[in-house]
Amino acid sequence: MAEADDAGGDGAGSDTSNQILNGVYFGWVIQGRNVSLQLPAPVTPALHGLPPASPTFTGRDTHVEELLHGLAPGLQRQEAVLVASVAGLAGVGKTELVVQTAHQASEKPGWFPGGVLFIDMFGYDTGRRLSPTQALHSLLDALGIPAEHLPQELQDLSRLYRSVLAEYARQKQRILVVIDNASSSEQVGPLLPTDGTTAALLTSRHTLDVGARLHDLDILDERSSVELLRMAVFKARGAADTRVTDSPEDAAAIARLCAGLPLALRIAAALLADIPSRPPASLSQALSDVHHRLDQLRHESHAVRAALDLSYEQLSEAQARMFRLVALNPGPELSTEAAAHVAAADQQHTEQRLQELVRAHLVEAGAVWGRWRVHDLVRVYAGERAGEEPTTADDITRLLLYYLERATRADGYVIDLTEPTPRGYPDRTQALAWLDAERDNLLAAAVLAESTGHADIARDLPMVLENYLSTRGHPEEWRASAELAVRAARTLGDERGEARARVSLSDALRELNAHSEAIAEARRAAETFRGLGDRPGEGMALRALALGLGAAGQHEESLRMSEQAVPLLRQGSNRHVAAVALMNYGSHLADVERYSEAIDALVESLAVLSQTSKSVKALGLLSLGWALDSAGRRAEAISSFQESIACALEVGGLWETDTAARASASLGELFAEDEQSDQASFYLRQGAALFAKASNNSLAAEALKVLGLTLIALEERREEARSSEFTSPAHERHYEQAADALAEAIALTRHTAETTTDDVRQELADLLISLSIPLVHLGRSDRALEAIREALAILRRLADEDPQAHQPPLAAALDTFAWALAQDDTQLPAALEAASEAVEIATGLAQHSPDEHGELLQDTLERKAGLLDELA
Repeated sequence: MAEADDAGGDGAGSDTSNQILNGVYFGWVIQGRNVSLQLPAPVTPALHGLPPASPTFTGRDTHVEELLHGLAPGLQRQEAVLVASVAGLAGVGKTELVVQTAHQASEKPGWFPGGVLFIDMFGYDTGRRLSPTQALHSLLDALGIPAEHLPQELQDLSRLYRSVLAEYARQKQRILVVIDNASSSEQVGPLLPTDGTTAALLTSRHTLDVGARLHDLDILDERSSVELLRMAVFKARGAADTRVTDSPEDAAAIARLCAGLPLALRIAAALLADIPSRPPASLSQALSDVHHRLDQLRHESHAVRAALDLSYEQLSEAQARMFRLVALNPGPELSTEAAAHVAAADQQHTEQRLQELVRAHLVEAGAVWGRWRVHDLVRVYAGERAGEEPTTADDITRLLLYYLERATRADGYVIDLTEPTPRGYPDRTQALAWLDAERDNLLAAAVLAESTGHADIARDLPMVLENYLSTRGHPEEWRASAELAVRAARTLGDERGEARARVSLSDALRELNAHSEAIAEARRAAETFRGLGDRPGEGMALRALALGLGAAGQHEESLRMSEQAVPLLRQGSNRHVAAVALMNYGSHLADVERYSEAIDALVESLAVLSQTSKSVKALGLLSLGWALDSAGRRAEAISSFQESIACALEVGGLWETDTAARASASLGELFAEDEQSDQASFYLRQGAALFAKASNNSLAAEALKVLGLTLIALEERREEARSSEFTSPAHERHYEQAADALAEAIALTRHTAETTTDDVRQELADLLISLSIPLVHLGRSDRALEAIREALAILRRLADEDPQAHQPPLAAALDTFAWALAQDDTQLPAALEAASEAVEIATGLAQHSPDEHGELLQDTLERKAGLLDELA
């Protein structure tokens, strides 16, 4: 409203008073005597048009805080970026985020006293999309500017709009502008304020270049997804509906199948709310069918597919084709190189298309540059689109052949073969790096090959990956891919290929300690090769059979099979494979204590392996070192172990690191037997470090345990040769080193993946008992008793589950507990109680098996008798 007030009448010299109230005015207002100002009817600004905030908003607190920080008034101009652009996948919750943020900002005193402007640009809906001109007309109308005052040209409209916003800000009526669902910089640019005070939030499925602070919105994590489900069902049905909280596993499954996409989760919640009797398990089962998942994720006017349709329709033909190609990749991420190969394009143009899809939030950048991935539901959608294209089958074939060809070239580098010289990669490191990066893709490609009728690739790709999966420690994946190769070869009617795949399967099963299955597969393969008259193939199968029998402890039969394998393989053209079989034969001879023959076989095999593969040569030298040591040729054994370490570390792969670790640990144990503590410590610690580097924590812990027990035994022998009053710095130093080594072994054991197995729990208890010994000698009785009590708790639980297996170590632990307690005279009664319990358990064991447990009974009786004497 406006008023003009003439207080002085018509007389000359009268005072004139003019007032204009309750308005925001632009330009000059001329006031004076005898002026009658008549303003047009007031137009009420519409500055409170925010959509309501959802009560089920969750999991976005950090994003809200970041956006609010940018909206706060009073920021230094050089720090202020007053326009924030939230971008993300369709349905990820961009609008809800900015609406929630705008509501919170509008409620903060003094932040936006002028109110909030909100406009939906419908940027991805061709039927409703607003042009900048249409949007400015709407915004200026909301600001109270009459339609008859609006200019015609876009530039003039934008200038007027920005001037109005600036004037509101100047008059302490700062406004927040919320622009939702913009599709391009051209659509939104004229709507952005430029006065340096007015703030704006905008959303888009694209990352827009408008000078805004960029916020990429990702999917919800599983916890927040489940919470959104719970809140949405609660809102619809009330507190009595507890299906989500009552079925946490099914709710988590729904969250995973919706892949954290809020739109999908809200649809899922609505589907549950529709029928209160529907269990969450029913919905998770319906969504588990990938081919119909998008059909399920629709409810009234809301559908994931429809949301993605709007994004897809904005793509150029080149972008759409690249989007479909990315979805064909069976693994989690696709490299630029693979995409370029399938698209039959150069990498530069391929990378450009992929970046365009990233800006459209249909593709995501991978963990490292040059790799790309898609959201699970987007992958399903893109797969549907790809299925509509007649060229998709050819694209899949090119992708599968790309993986097979690249993997075949990389395989030549895996075990450091020098004959024939591998090609296709700059060096071994890069070949292995490629295999590591593509492992999931390669395994998935074999599965895709089987399902799309490319049985030849499904047969060949697992065989190409055999060396990689075995040397990199992936036995489960190795087994699964070998089984797939068996099926594919059978589909092709390829008996030889099937037998070859069964050999690989046998080796994988042996690594998984499935010995009987490994033996059966190798026998079947040998029979097939024999029937085909394939002598080298039969030798390959017999070699696998020998290894399986040896792992199962059937050493005589293992040696017999190995003896047959060597001449058969020598009939083939691959002298490296024959040399490996001869190396295995030497190891089998050592297993049956025919050490002289074993040494001869190993030396003969090394003459070839030295020329064909440093990796396998290092392993042969390790086996030779063991045979030489067993034969009493210690100096030669030391030399063989040291050469094995040097050879393995020169190659430097994970498999070779494990070989070097085993040789180091063997050297350490050898020097420990000779009471050469410094050299034993060096090699055992080196072995532990190398095992840890090779991700073999259990053997790293074993090496440290041997080191600790070696140092303890060394000091105990020294104590027997000197008076108990004598204490040397070396005495304490060795106990310190023993305690440190055992503490490290305990830490590694606690972090072992299978910490719940009985064997690992037993090992942890043994280590804790061993640790107590140097701690007592170092005067740290409290820590020693703490370790023993933890060990006893473990052993008591194990003994309850399996008394026969775990009562002997429980009795021994109680005996050590009694010894540790007896170091303090005030603890002698408690020590006697522990010793008495140890005697009771040992007596029961000796009654059933005197030969096996007689010594344990004698030790516990002596401990108890000594304590009785001290108490007397």
